[in-house]
Amino acid sequence: MKKNKLGFKGMGLIASLIFGMLFGAGNLIFPVYLGQLAGNNWLPAAVGFLVTGVLIPLLALIALGVSRSNGLYDFGAPAGKKFAAFFLIVTHLSLGPLFATPRTASTAYQLAFAGVLPAKYQTMGLFLFSAVFFLLVYLFAKNQVQLTRYIGKWLNPLFLLLLAVIFLVALINPMGSLHQNITISYHKAAFANGFLEGYNTMDALAALAFGVTIIKALSFLKVTHPKKIASSLVKTGMLAMGVEAVIYIGLIMLGATSLGQFKIAANGGIALGQIIQYYLGSFGAAFLGIMGTLAVFTTAMGLVTSFAQDMHSIFPKISYNFFLVFTVIASFGTSNLGLTQIIAWATPLLMFLYPLAMALILLSLLVFMFKLDNVVYRPTLFFTSLAAVLDGINAAPAVIRNIFSLALDKYYQYMPFSEVGFGWILPTAIGLVLGLLLHWRKNHNTEKITENDNISEKIAAKDNESL
Repeated sequence: MKKNKLGFKGMGLIASLIFGMLFGAGNLIFPVYLGQLAGNNWLPAAVGFLVTGVLIPLLALIALGVSRSNGLYDFGAPAGKKFAAFFLIVTHLSLGPLFATPRTASTAYQLAFAGVLPAKYQTMGLFLFSAVFFLLVYLFAKNQVQLTRYIGKWLNPLFLLLLAVIFLVALINPMGSLHQNITISYHKAAFANGFLEGYNTMDALAALAFGVTIIKALSFLKVTHPKKIASSLVKTGMLAMGVEAVIYIGLIMLGATSLGQFKIAANGGIALGQIIQYYLGSFGAAFLGIMGTLAVFTTAMGLVTSFAQDMHSIFPKISYNFFLVFTVIASFGTSNLGLTQIIAWATPLLMFLYPLAMALILLSLLVFMFKLDNVVYRPTLFFTSLAAVLDGINAAPAVIRNIFSLALDKYYQYMPFSEVGFGWILPTAIGLVLGLLLHWRKNHNTEKITENDNISEKIAAKDNESL
């Protein structure tokens, strides 16, 4: 008999799996950099970051449970098969070989070796490091049954122990106060900038993509009933994201106080390296390398596994192992472009994908109102995509922005909240209201037709009796 109940030990294991998959490269470097940029306004910036870095990924997990989706394709299917396939492929490409997965190796290299090797050996160093990194990722990810045990039992506790040491030392001996200078963009829009900075973690997209892996892990623990899967995702998701929230706040505060000793760094990787070096001296580089590599390695395992599972489900004639090998090799190639280039090219796609993901999450959470009716999904996502496309273009290189300069000018002139990156809110709301009205009208007409049919049947029955 199937257990269909997640015990205390299993809950901790799945929560650890979720944490290990979501907490990776960007989760280390972006909060620290945010703290430096926000300075004295670190608190509202942190709240914004927690919304996109913690709350929305948690809602994504809950939405997967509520909608009883078996993966990213199922999650988008109410909007139509073509949209579901498009959203799955684009999301997995961004999480897979294009951005997130290559970024894991590039970040680990920057944290572990970039500050040690001479400039002339940087290219070769990144090549060799990423080759070994992705070979190990492949070997671990190939064994799906052991994935939960590897991440949950061994890698996460060690990573948390290393991170706890940094926070403890920083608490005893802070580098400065939290009242530091504020950069221009964070003077009036600290919350909005923190919110947008959370996009870079890609955690909302990762939470949706990892759903299939987490559900498989639950099945290994004999939890297979849809309602039990949903409730288990809610409980374990809250536990995992709660731990992430504490770490984010610690990293943001660490970044803000670091301004007492350092200037604002060029990126979060450099900032984190300076902080570790300050506290741990010559031992700092090795400590940071171990911590960073552990964090991004667990994420890379989840990314390649989820990519292979979902692609195999869409194209069943192609084996899971083929897709696993493909994403590992492609990610290895992209990672050698370097961290700076990967982050720069990721931003436009994230500005497009995140509003669509948030709209899908909202629709899934409100599904009790319209029962997965595509007449609600389609207008909501259509209006959302209009704003999302413009936000993506605006974040693209200047040569692309210039082509659409007139449309962008009108968009930022007339669309509320667009100047702070929230231009998608009003179109999404309009699309949702329109969809609900269409749904209710359709149901009303259906009920009316059914009522008329019933009346006609009764009249016909009476006529037959009179005859």
